[in-house]
Parts: sequence; structure tokens; C-alpha cells
Amino acid sequence: MSDSPFVIAGRTFSSRLIIGTGKYPSHAVMARAHEAFGADMVTVAVRRVNIHDRSRESLLDYIDTDRMFILPNTAGCYTADDAIRTARLGREAGLSNWVKLEVIGDERTLFPDNEALIEATRVLVADGFVVLPYTNDDPIACRKLADAGAAAVMPLGAPIGSGLGIQNVNNIRIIREFSTVPVILDAGVGTASDAALAMELGADGVLMNTAIAGAQDPIAMAAAMKHAVIAGRLAYLAGRIPRRMYATASSPVEGMVGR
Repeated sequence: MSDSPFVIAGRTFSSRLIIGTGKYPSHAVMARAHEAFGADMVTVAVRRVNIHDRSRESLLDYIDTDRMFILPNTAGCYTADDAIRTARLGREAGLSNWVKLEVIGDERTLFPDNEALIEATRVLVADGFVVLPYTNDDPIACRKLADAGAAAVMPLGAPIGSGLGIQNVNNIRIIREFSTVPVILDAGVGTASDAALAMELGADGVLMNTAIAGAQDPIAMAAAMKHAVIAGRLAYLAGRIPRRMYATASSPVEGMVGR
């Protein structure tokens, strides 16, 4: 079975998984999970990196940058201006001109502020960034972000860190159907079946952090997620059978004795 490569802004990735770097018991455990995960893109919060004194120990010391592409993110930003400033700071520090763009609109739910997100996307795209915005599972917002120049859209499955799984399955399906850019499910994954479902719905990739970092065994969960994404992608390409109200015999009845 052939599959198209996972390409964002002209860059090809071997894995459809993107992994985070927060909430692990230690940097060493994070590094081991990354190895088990098999991902080749990792997201790093600009505000968690000491970009002023790179001689001090940093989580970047535990990321194999020869194998993994760093995707800076603007976690913790609540305005478009703050997110734009943070993205530029990460680029000036040499992290990347790519950015996972986050503009949070509510402190309790951590839902994105789509209006500010679209504004920040336009500004950063014009400034030469490859922008991957984290957004609500809203097909209209995703379309507007793509129109603003986003290289991919990253709708949430459920609130960040909730582990609830995909709450609006049909929205993700609609977003994928009409999106002109890659769709990456971001936030809400709790276990391997959630990741598999995202891929079965047609998502081009999945980004996760808490589901692995917060698991009782992060390394084992990382391996489980790796296989779940592969299985979900294969199932999507294979094409599931139609859902039917009643049973249909697995074996044909024509030609059977008494028929």
C-alpha cells in the first residue's frame, strides 16, 4: 500500500508524530521517550529555554538535533502581540523560523483565541515564518488560518492535557475534508486509541505531550503511540467498511447445502 509523504512547507518528515517536551519526570526520561517514540519533530516552548545563557544546562541538551527538528512554540501567550514577540525571540536565538503558534484566550480552559490567532498568523507569515497554529476544532477558523498563510492547521481534540480524546469527531473529519494544508491533531490525546482514531479520521499527523509525559511508564506509552499512529494511518488508507444497522454474513450463503 503506497502512502504520500508527510510534508509541511516543503519539508518531509519520516514520522507523522510530533512530540512535546513538558511535564516529564526528568530530561533523561524525556530523551528516552523521544527515542521510543520515533518522532523527528519536537516542540519546545520558547519561554522554557534559557536563550540568554546557552552555557547552562537546558532541555535542548537532551534533544538529538541531528535527528529531530525543533518546532518552537509560543505557549503561555495571551495576546497576538505577545505571541509575535515570542516567535521572533525564538528565531533570533537560533531555534527556528518555524513556530507552533499559540494564543490562549481563556486561562482555565486554555482554549485558543481564534481572532488573535488569525491576526498573529498573518503578521508572522509576512515576516517569513512557517506558522503552524494551534486552534479550536472549528472548520471555519481552520479555513481562515489557511487563507492567512498557515503551513498547517492544528485543531484540538479536547482541552490541553485533559486526556479526554477527540470530542467532536465530525468536526475533525470536516476540517480534513476541506483543508488545503496538512491537518495535525493537537491536544486531548489520552491513550493510543485516541491517536489511532485521529489518523483514521484522516489527520496528517498527531501532536502529543501530556499523554506520554504523564503516563505511569512514559517510554512504554511513547512506543504505544508510535504503533497507534501507524495503525490508524494504515486503516485510513485501507478504507473501513460501511456501518450497517444489521448483521451481514461473513461467509456467502450462495451455493450452500439447502440453498
